[in-house]
Amino acid sequence: MSKKDRHVVPNSDNGWSVRRSGSERASRVFDTQAQAIAYARSHAKKDKAELYIHKKDGTIRDRDSYGNDPKKSKG
Repeated sequence: MSKKDRHVVPNSDNGWSVRRSGSERASRVFDTQAQAIAYARSHAKKDKAELYIHKKDGTIRDRDSYGNDPKKSKG
């Protein structure tokens, strides 16, 4: 994982936080997961990074890649 990758994770206040990989502090906190995803997605696209969306239990429910895709081969 790159330090530019973004994670949408639940926080202790029943809201959602956006964090960079390896960071303990949230970049920003939101009331809903949808708001957090929109914010994190825009920054992941800008930084050509990965976006990890977590469930309430902390497991990853979805992942999107913006720029780190492997090269396509003929085939």
